[in-house]
Amino acid sequence: MADDLSAEVAVARLAVNLTAEINAAELADIALEMRTKASHCRDWLEDVAALLSANTDAFDSLRATAGSVCHDRQDGETGEVTVRRLASGFDQAVAISPAASVQLSSLGDEEKLSATTAEIASWLEKHGFTGADKTILDIGCGIGRFECQLHAKTGHIVGTDISSRMIAVARRRCAGIGNVEFRQTSGLDLGEFADESFDGILAVDIFPYLVVAGVAERHFSEMARLLRPGGMAAILNYSYRMSSAADSSDIRNLANACAMDIVIDGDTPFRRWDGTAFLIRHTGGT
Repeated sequence: MADDLSAEVAVARLAVNLTAEINAAELADIALEMRTKASHCRDWLEDVAALLSANTDAFDSLRATAGSVCHDRQDGETGEVTVRRLASGFDQAVAISPAASVQLSSLGDEEKLSATTAEIASWLEKHGFTGADKTILDIGCGIGRFECQLHAKTGHIVGTDISSRMIAVARRRCAGIGNVEFRQTSGLDLGEFADESFDGILAVDIFPYLVVAGVAERHFSEMARLLRPGGMAAILNYSYRMSSAADSSDIRNLANACAMDIVIDGDTPFRRWDGTAFLIRHTGGT
């Protein structure tokens, strides 16, 4: 309530954070009971309750999907081991729910996922990220939702992911689209790509996992290497620390070290999703 979240995002956070044995119907009842003490949020609480009541089975699926991926680094883990564990987790998550595996607030609903993807794509287009002559790299492409959405507005898109099952789903969803390709990657770096290969690099909800694995700084410097002068990197969510100030500080330090300019610094421009947006331009300096 305090964070002014959409009802869908609130339900997703409940699925992630609640550890007690409580089901969706019980949560819906709690939300309705809260109306008397939070009349200013009455409509919002009713929306949350309605979503929970209408998606009782989906809520259990959300919990299972969220539980497949551990967002914390284990004691003694190397970055390589962390990435392998994350890849295994995403393999499990996409097998449970392809839509929820890339956006929990979709509640596993393909229409909700498509609507959010379209909103993000519109934001990218508004800021000049897309273009018929541009080559885009999508790091952590998941099930290929942005490839499906952006292919008609770009010259070529390369999607990478550490999850073999996600890559397989992405290839099926984008079958027949000629200007899209997918590659399974190590998740440790972007060394397979040549200097100045891309006009844009998209990273939606992937940097939080790079931060956990300790390879975020390496990826940021690699993005600077891969971008052509004037190219942009769109990082949507840098971490899950719940500190916009800390994320902005890290992005500023990394951008300065890589001779990149920050165009958008930690905005929250989306209505359907609670992602924090950073847009960074490669100036061409050294």
